[in-house]
Amino acid sequence: MAAAKILLNQQNFEITLTRLCHQLIETHNTFENTVIIGLQPRGVFLSKRIHKQLVQLTKNKNILCGDLDITFYRDDFRQKELIPNQTNIPFIIENKNVVLVDDVLFTGRTIRAGLDALLAFGRPKQVELLVLIDRRFSRHLPIQPNYVGKTIDSIETQNVKVEWKETDRHDKVTLLNT
Repeated sequence: MAAAKILLNQQNFEITLTRLCHQLIETHNTFENTVIIGLQPRGVFLSKRIHKQLVQLTKNKNILCGDLDITFYRDDFRQKELIPNQTNIPFIIENKNVVLVDDVLFTGRTIRAGLDALLAFGRPKQVELLVLIDRRFSRHLPIQPNYVGKTIDSIETQNVKVEWKETDRHDKVTLLNT
């Protein structure tokens, strides 16, 4: 059985999401020229929660939020049996500030695929990265987040498990030793 360490419990999870939202508001103010795009599958949970809280905090119901499937842009596409998800970007990203959202930043390969997939929808003015967990010492690519919920030092044999109340009945982040 794998030993586990709780990185974020329910209360810290909520505090972290609120802090990330306030950081986004400081940078993007009215979100007039900014869109939020979650990477399928797990980044979408985070992007939708961030979006909902931003709407509540700013009273702006016009903040745009979408979902991006990166399946066919992954560099391991032919090595794994991957099931495509759905992309839902019902707005133009051309010359917009895009906040790309994912739950865990590990090697950087998922984000690279996300950037490639994003360009199929236009040329953004700027792309920023928001992640809930940054596993900073595990990069294969030179990708760094602009907004981080929690930074951890972990080894390659450890796994980060993010649980969402939408699917797992509670919010929690755990580091598993396998």
